[in-house]
Amino acid sequence: MDLTCVIPVVKTPTDYQAYRISPQDTNRLAIVFDSNSANMSLTYCVEIFDVGGKTPPNRHQLAVEMFFVLKGEGLATCDGKSVAIRSGDSILVPATGTHVLENTGSERLYALCIMVPNEDFAELIRSGTPAELDAEDMAVLRRSERV
Repeated sequence: MDLTCVIPVVKTPTDYQAYRISPQDTNRLAIVFDSNSANMSLTYCVEIFDVGGKTPPNRHQLAVEMFFVLKGEGLATCDGKSVAIRSGDSILVPATGTHVLENTGSERLYALCIMVPNEDFAELIRSGTPAELDAEDMAVLRRSERV
């Protein structure tokens, strides 16, 4: 009988570290788990876009990137094809797909972002400028006590 038990790693939004990859960026990335904390090659973060904010066009050689829109609305573009996105939508960007996410709404856009494998994404994020999560961010990210 196997008596070992794997204890899950649990974090709350107060544990997240947020960054702007470049000081002029209009989006922040709050790292939830990365290769160091998960002991596997992945990056899991919350991407927060200011009104009008967007990512620069980017692509990954090996990694698949997935997004789940928590709040807001925007536009997802991959290899020149665009689709409107809003709360509850999921986006899957295959490796090598040049993509952009853009906030087209009147409020911040919040999306969970998962990249597998990491492909140095967490390291890129951490090399940026530290940023704060404000009260508006925490209201979206913290668990609701409502049932």
